[in-house]
Amino acid sequence: MKIAMVAGEASGDLHAANLVKEIKRLKSDVTFFGFGGDKMAEQGVRIDKHYHEMAFMGFVEVIKNLKKIKANFKALYAILEREKPDKIILIDFPGFNLRVAKWAKERGIEVVYYVSPQIWAWKKGRVHTIKKVVDKMLCILPFEKDFYDQYDYNVHFVGHPLLDAIEDIPYEDNGTVALLPGSRTQEIHKMLPTMLKLAEQHAEMQFVVVKAPSQNENVYQASAWPKNVSLSSAGTAKVLSNSSLAIVTSGTATLETALYNVPQIVAYKGSTISVWIARMVIKVKYISLVNLILDRALLTELIQDDFSLKNLSKEFDLLLTESKKQELLKGYEELKQMLGNKGASARAAELVLS
Repeated sequence: MKIAMVAGEASGDLHAANLVKEIKRLKSDVTFFGFGGDKMAEQGVRIDKHYHEMAFMGFVEVIKNLKKIKANFKALYAILEREKPDKIILIDFPGFNLRVAKWAKERGIEVVYYVSPQIWAWKKGRVHTIKKVVDKMLCILPFEKDFYDQYDYNVHFVGHPLLDAIEDIPYEDNGTVALLPGSRTQEIHKMLPTMLKLAEQHAEMQFVVVKAPSQNENVYQASAWPKNVSLSSAGTAKVLSNSSLAIVTSGTATLETALYNVPQIVAYKGSTISVWIARMVIKVKYISLVNLILDRALLTELIQDDFSLKNLSKEFDLLLTESKKQELLKGYEELKQMLGNKGASARAAELVLS
């Protein structure tokens, strides 16, 4: 059996790699190829294009890189026509992957979508496209099945794969503060300077910046670094498993931080135009997965202009208090109950092969 895969960012690479591992456990004679990252490659997937050549965040950034995006489609379609896979597994990344799904479906390739696009947040009309071009949708968030049921589309809730991923790394709090400025260049440039200024105000504490696997170190050197801050290439999981607090750029990392029981502040700052457009079209109350799943504001979210040194300092001081820490830890336990049991990757693998 031959399976193509497309993951367009770091979190997708992680989920895809765990899925491949479980598919191989069930069926050894499967070959994998496609677009993805280092973690997929470690599991034996032939990577034809790395996701760092694909991940463009925000409306303005996408427009600026339209030529590259079109070239990526052309390259992928050529590979799929040459390799003729039995199935294609698309991981999140809807702006790219839904077009790929349509192309593959028209050519008789079975389409499996792992990690549903967040169409419940915006572009709900995409559900009609998904019903036409996706043979099997595997969801990882508990409320997504109810959403699709409204449109008479049967999907599978497999649980969240991060529950499996954190199992392998023991938690040991060494008192450091994790700083996660995002994985894309534009995010890092927007987020990191304010994070470093906060660290400068707390010279008695140690801060660790998580380096995104797809980025070069020079991307992080645009700002002056205080002596109490270091850059780690060990990965998000390793840094979080040794941290007592965290400041996290919105994304999958907010959920990962919660699963490690690390009290956190969620922040995001993008280009003014992109955020303005996003606020016009995205219809959700929160930006962090933790708050979205709980349907309440457990975590503080500092978005755009609210992400200032003054506000960050105020919220960080609050995060240092025992009462705030206990409030967050109690909320994290509730979150874990809602996410279901471990074994998401194994359940997803069985559905892929069924």
